This record gives sequence, structure tokens and C-alpha cells, in this order.
Amino acid sequence: MVKFSKELEAQLIPEWKDAFVNYWQLKKHVKRIRLSRQQPHLNHDLRRSLLDPIRLISAKLFSTSKTNDTDDGQIIKVGSKSIEDTPDHEVELHQTELLQLFSEEDEVRAFFERLDEELSKVNQFYKTKESEFLERGETLNQQLQILKDLKQVIDGDRRRNLDIFSRSLSISRQNSDLSESTPGLHDSSPEISQAEEVIAALERNGVKFMNSTPTTAPSGAKRKKAGKTKVAMRIDIPATTPTRTISAVTSMLWEDLINNPMKQDPAAGNFINRKKIECAEKMIRTAFVELYRGLELLKTYSSLNMVAFTKILKKFDKVSKQQASASYLKSVKRSHFLSSDKVVRLMDEVECIFTKHFANNDRKRAMKFLRPQQQKDSHMVTFFSGLFTGVFVSLFGIYIVMAHLSGIFSPTTETAYMEAVYPVFSVFALLSLHLFLYGCNLLMWKNTRINYNFIFEFAPNTALKYRDAFLICTTLLTSVVGALVVHLLLSAAAFPPTHVDTIPGILLLVFITLLVCPFDILYRSTRYCFLRIVRNIICSPLYKVLMVDFFMADQLTSQIPLLRHLESTTCYFLSGSFKTHQYSTCKNGQLYRQLVYVISFSPYYWRALQCARRWFDESDLNHLANMGKYVSAMVAAGARLTYATQSNSLWFGIVLVTSVVATIYQLYWDFVKDWGLLNPNSKNPWLRDELILKKKSIYFISIALNVVLRVAWIESIMRFQINPVQSHLLDFFLASLEVIRRGHWNFYRLENEHLNNVGKFRAVKTVPLPFRETDSD
Repeated sequence: MVKFSKELEAQLIPEWKDAFVNYWQLKKHVKRIRLSRQQPHLNHDLRRSLLDPIRLISAKLFSTSKTNDTDDGQIIKVGSKSIEDTPDHEVELHQTELLQLFSEEDEVRAFFERLDEELSKVNQFYKTKESEFLERGETLNQQLQILKDLKQVIDGDRRRNLDIFSRSLSISRQNSDLSESTPGLHDSSPEISQAEEVIAALERNGVKFMNSTPTTAPSGAKRKKAGKTKVAMRIDIPATTPTRTISAVTSMLWEDLINNPMKQDPAAGNFINRKKIECAEKMIRTAFVELYRGLELLKTYSSLNMVAFTKILKKFDKVSKQQASASYLKSVKRSHFLSSDKVVRLMDEVECIFTKHFANNDRKRAMKFLRPQQQKDSHMVTFFSGLFTGVFVSLFGIYIVMAHLSGIFSPTTETAYMEAVYPVFSVFALLSLHLFLYGCNLLMWKNTRINYNFIFEFAPNTALKYRDAFLICTTLLTSVVGALVVHLLLSAAAFPPTHVDTIPGILLLVFITLLVCPFDILYRSTRYCFLRIVRNIICSPLYKVLMVDFFMADQLTSQIPLLRHLESTTCYFLSGSFKTHQYSTCKNGQLYRQLVYVISFSPYYWRALQCARRWFDESDLNHLANMGKYVSAMVAAGARLTYATQSNSLWFGIVLVTSVVATIYQLYWDFVKDWGLLNPNSKNPWLRDELILKKKSIYFISIALNVVLRVAWIESIMRFQINPVQSHLLDFFLASLEVIRRGHWNFYRLENEHLNNVGKFRAVKTVPLPFRETDSD
């Protein structure tokens, strides 16, 4: 049977951990009571009776009278009082009075004092979150009503235009002469403009307008006399796509540089359009989903705390041999976090609203959005992971033996083999290593209760789990090593080299096809999520930067050797070098040498643009400082590439200076900004106040390891005298070290992000709302 403390730790909401009842601290108080009962009390009671017999007798009599006076023979009396924290906010404090004398009076009093504090804390947090969600619900209802009014305006305007157009076609031929003779005939029944209808609809829902004329004006003439209508409301659609970003930037420049008349008169242009309304509807729908998720979390918070209070009071009764739990539990059940039904009623309301407006009255479809089901762990995934691991080890052993017997690394064959096979299989090896480390990170994040799905904004029903990552890794490695073995077998069987050397290209083409495969097989949601993130990175800064976007961009900065191998492989097959075995085309060409710089700069360039976009969105100068880190890394990478072709003392000095500056910059940012460590004023010296790992030494070891792996660039200026095969193997080893460093960095980066969310009790994503009021136009 699992202990409740373990069960509570597994079920509590990680971001709200500090707001839960501290069950473990209360257990320590109960343990002190048990220990005090186990100690001999004879001498202690005798000394108390000799020194203060009157106090002992009076306490006994007082306890007896209190017991007789109470209706149910109560042992404790729980009361509460409200203290005004702020003018508009009161804090309810619970106070427990002991009605009977305990032999462990000090320990019992300390236990109930701590229990009262925990109950007050739970109540206060629940009230705060409840009021926050209720306010959010009211705001969403207003937003939804505005959305409905705007959709009605658009639909009515479209129908009216169609009616007018159809009438004009039918009447224009019959009454053409009459129209010419009475030109003011069509002006006798004026139509209300679209902007005026918007104003009238929104004013009914409490949206105020600046200098707007009354909606009950009898004619359009009075509106014109009152002056131009200035709407103090705008539709804010986040610039999350390139189209919206370009439109927002051009609109801002147009309004600032040229006095745009649309800014002053909304009726002068298209005040609203269907595309904006669709985006607003999507935002409101997402906000309702997040609100429902927050309400579910608050409901779970209430039930778990109730069970925790029940369990700890039962432990107290068992240790103290008294029945105090019944009286205290009555007070707990009367507390706000249990007695209030506002959360449940709001959940029912959200379900009804979502079913009606976003699911076409299909409750089953609505609940798929509101309560997405998480995938169950499959034993088949574990089985195939183990199977492919065994096959990979066996095939790799076979490959080593065959490579030794065939002498593929001999001076006569090393060039062809290393140029044809090494780049492709290095790509798969580095990718597999990265996937393996990502699986290890997923496992560690799960065991340490780091909510990575919330941080990355992954859907819980399609998010990749650590078993899935290991399965993909082992499948990839098994396929690659199998292809290596087949390549050696065909080479030994005297097949034409032209045909044999196409195997790496075929393997690469197969995996690219599987990556973009549109069928719902082989983790399609994960594949498409990866492609979408890569698209956002490449198109930086046109897309809004999310956590998962810049996290993946950081991974790419550690996979520059992989990108360069992809470049050489693409050149190798597109130029037909696998047929002629002429490698000078891809090695000595000017275009190729220029592309090396482009490939090496691209990850840092994308990451720098992401920092610029985040600074533009958030106006935080830290993002500009972070951009400087990637610019310095770009300069250092360019200097090392130039030094590889121009070996002289000048470039050696440039490489040394730029690399040292970039490394110090990166180390500072790793430890202080990304990991949140090296804080001298922390309660954990030179670490941070909150640590997830229990052993502090692990953090210091990680700091040292990160420093060592960051200075691996020293090899590029050492100029070891080794043969080409050893050079390729050394490059692969250093690239693997960088991938290992990145996998090691990932854990602490997400740990720090998780602790920041915990410090702000941020367990639900904040969705921006499309309609907001402004103080002026």
C-alpha cells in the first residue's frame, strides 16, 4: 500500500506545491508528539506537582469542567477571525483552543498552531484563485457576447448587400427614367453604416466609446453634426504569423509616418473583417479551454487538501489517543475551499457555453477540447525499444568485425568510404544521440515533477513520452547500422560502387519521406510539430517566439556539424559525385566554401533574430543582451572557419580572442540566466534558493562539466598531426561532446523555467483576449 505522502507528492499540482498543506511538516509535529509520549513522564509530573501543585489541580479541574460543559465532549475548539489585509481584502485566520489538558501540551499546541496556519493558507490561496477565475469567466462572457454581436453585424451586412444588389439588378431596368428624374430618391431611406452598427451593438454590452453619439439618434444627420465617432475599443490579434507581423509593422509605420485617416474615422475603412473575427473566435475558444483547465486544477487542489487534513488528523488521534479529528474536520468542511460551489457552477457554465458556441451543441466533441485524454503507456513501446536495442548491439558488433576484415579504413579505400558513407551516417548518429538524451531529459523531468508539457505548451494527448523517444532512437540506430552492414556486404560481393554508394542517399531519402508523411502513422503529431517549429525558426522573426521555438533553436546551435554533413551529402548526390567519385566539386568549389559559412552562421543568426523579436514584443533589454551572446558566437565561428584555411599568427590571435570572449559570455549566460545559479546571496551558496535535486554537489559537478565541454573549441586551433580517418573520428567525437553538453544543459534550463512558474503559481497558460478598451484612439 502506497503511503499517502507519496501519493500526495505524485498528484499535487507542481506549480502550486507551496500552496498545498505542508503534510510533511505536520507529520514531523505528530512524530514529536509520539516521541514525547514514549519518554518517561513520572519524574516530570512529580516535579511539576511539587513545584506548582495548585496549577496542576486547577488545570485538571478546568479541563474536567470544560469537558462537561461541551455537548459532545469536545477536546478542542476551532475558531476563526478576519483581519483586514488591505482596504478591499480580508484574511481569515483560524485559531484552535485546547479544551482538555494533554500530557504533551507544548507539542500539541504547536501542532494545532501549524495546522491552523496551513488551513488559513489553503483558504486564502483558494479564495485568490477562485476570484481570479471568476473574474476571468466574466471577462470571457463579455468577449463572447461582443464576438456574437460582431458576427451578427458582418452577417447582416453581407445579407443586406446581397439584397440591395439583387434589388438594384431587378429595378434598375424598369425605373431607370424615374431614377434620372429624381436623383435623391435612393437617399430617402438611409442605411446605417457598419461602424455605427458595431458601436450600437457593443455599447449594449458595456463597451464604452470616446466622443460617440447616442445610439438612439433618429437620423444620420444628427450623427454627422455631432462630429466624428471615435471608438475606444480595438481588436488585438497577436502577430503570431508572418502575415500578421508584416501587417502590424506596416500599419504601425503607416499610422506614425503618414497621418492615416482610418485611425481617426473607423467608418472610413474596414473597421472589422471576417478574418479578424475568426482569429478572435479562436483566441476566445482557447481562453475558455484554459479557464476550464484552471478550474479543474482548483477543484483537484480542494479535494487533495481535504484528504491531507483528514489523514493528518487521523494520525494525530492515533498518536495522542484522543478523538480530536471530528471537531477539527467540521471546521475544515465549513472552510471556504470546501463549502464554496462557485468553481463547480462555473465549470458547468463553461461546459454549456463551449458546447453551444464552439462545438455545435455536440457535448462529446466539446469535452475532447476541455478534457483531452492522455495517452496510456503501452507495453509494446517498451518491448520494441528493448528489441531494437538488442538488434542494434548485435548489428554494430557485426559491423565492427566486417569493417576490420574488409579493411575499409586502409589508405587505399579510406577516402572513398569516408566521403561517401561517413557524412550520412554521422547525421543519423548525432541525431540518435540527441534523441537519446532528450528521452533521458523527459525521464528526469517526469521523475522530478517538472511540468514540461505546460512549459512547451504541448497537447497532453499527443505529447512525446520518454519511452517513445527511446523507441525512435533505437529504431533509427538499428536502421542505420543495418544499412552500414548491407553496404559492406554489397561491397564485398563486388557490386558496382556506383550502386553501392547510393545506399546512404536512399536511407536519407526514406527518412525524409517518413518525416513529411501525411498519414496518421509513426507519431504524425510529433513529426508535424517538429516541422512547424523548424519553420518558425527559419522564418524568424516573423513568427511570435514561444518557449519551444527558442529551445529548439538552441538545439540547432549544437548541431552545426550535423547541418554541415547534410550540406556535403546533398552536394555529393546532386553533383553526381557518387558516380564519378570526384570529390573536388564539393570540397574545393567556391560556392561550397561560402555555404560553409552560411550553414555555420544560420543557427546563431536565427536565434539572434528570435531574441530581437522577443525584445520587440516584451521590451525587455535582457533579450538584447542575449542576442549579443549569439552574435559573439557567430563571430567566433567565422574566425575559426577562416583560420582553418588561412593558418597564420594574425588569425590565430583573432580566433583566440573571439573564442574566449564568446565562451565567457556563454558561460555567464548558462549559469546565471539560463540555470539561475551562481547567486552569492542565495540560501544555497552560489546556487539558487530553490533546488529540485536534493544533492547540491550535483549542481557544482554540472557547472564544472559545462565549463569543460564549452572549451572544446580549443581542438580547432591545436592542429594535431593525424590522418584523415582519425580527423573525421575526432570531429565526430567533439560533435558528440557538444550534443551531450546540450542535453545536460536542457535539464537545468527547464528546471529553472519550472521554478519560475512555481514562484508565480503559474499553472495555466494566459491567453490574450482580442477585444479591449483603450483610453483614446
